[in-house]
Amino acid sequence: MDPITLFTVIALVAVPTVMFGGYSLLRLLPAGKLDDHQTASFRAGHAHAGVLLILTLVVLDLSADGGLGQIARWTLCLLLLAGVLAQSGGFFVHLAIGRRGSWSAGNTLTVGGAVLLAAALILAAVGVATG
Repeated sequence: MDPITLFTVIALVAVPTVMFGGYSLLRLLPAGKLDDHQTASFRAGHAHAGVLLILTLVVLDLSADGGLGQIARWTLCLLLLAGVLAQSGGFFVHLAIGRRGSWSAGNTLTVGGAVLLAAALILAAVGVATG
């Protein structure tokens, strides 16, 4: 199976999990189960996951007819997957182990995810330009 098709399916299946995350957030907030720091981290992680999944679907669609070879397509898809998981997941890691105003492994993970996503977008741009 072509990696673009496979990862499009993965992204589409992941969207309902983000929707469930929003439902969970709405259930936890009125119950007072999260403090302000946890609420901010949960919101940021959830919002980033949703936006980045939509960005992934757009990039995959643009890359479907691009000039990337098979190895570059796999690289693009893996960069997108790892980048989305790292950038949004970093907020949840920070929620669990971080403290407001101080750096944690979650922040590092979020920054690493941004770097992976930037690399994916540059690779996708090259594919679109050469397609």
